[in-house]
Amino acid sequence: MSLSRTPRGILLTVGALAAALTLSACGGDSNGKSGGGGDTNFVTNTGGISTVAKGERKAPKSLAGETLEGERLDVADLRGKVVVLNVWGSWCPPCRAEAPHFAKVAEAMKADGVEFVGINTRDANKQPALAFEKDYSVDYPSLYDPAGKLILNGFPKGTLNPQAIPSTIVLDREGNIAARSLMALNEQKLRSMIDPLVAEK
Repeated sequence: MSLSRTPRGILLTVGALAAALTLSACGGDSNGKSGGGGDTNFVTNTGGISTVAKGERKAPKSLAGETLEGERLDVADLRGKVVVLNVWGSWCPPCRAEAPHFAKVAEAMKADGVEFVGINTRDANKQPALAFEKDYSVDYPSLYDPAGKLILNGFPKGTLNPQAIPSTIVLDREGNIAARSLMALNEQKLRSMIDPLVAEK
């Protein structure tokens, strides 16, 4: 039996998640600034969106598992499309604020080869998360990640990784991490992350 299945292992995992995610009112840095500095190759604009130049992007590690609906999903299977990953929880007020914008943009941009995938975290059971999806007409799938293992292990160090709830990460058509936001997004800001990647050749 692995340590992660023991009560102590679960507590350690949850503790590590809490330490990894900088949560202030579950929304991260309130001024929208993040990242940059050090030897990283990404830039944060004044709107709080960090981007990586095309030649310097890295792929996430495995982002696969069971969805809230109980189906198997592997983000790697979506390569060839622009993929929007949104880390959220039903308990998070900023997540509720941005959900209608995400549902609208996901529907509008599907024809442009854009796929949305949620990563639901810190919901102890699926029912509140499923109710959230219904309430906000979220039709795209969400990986169920209650202990935050995908969030902690799915992104290499030095990349644009999720550090708050909500976080949004956009993968280019090659499956590489291209942009990140650590705050709730409206439709305009969300599209500003996606449109340049749709336009890439």
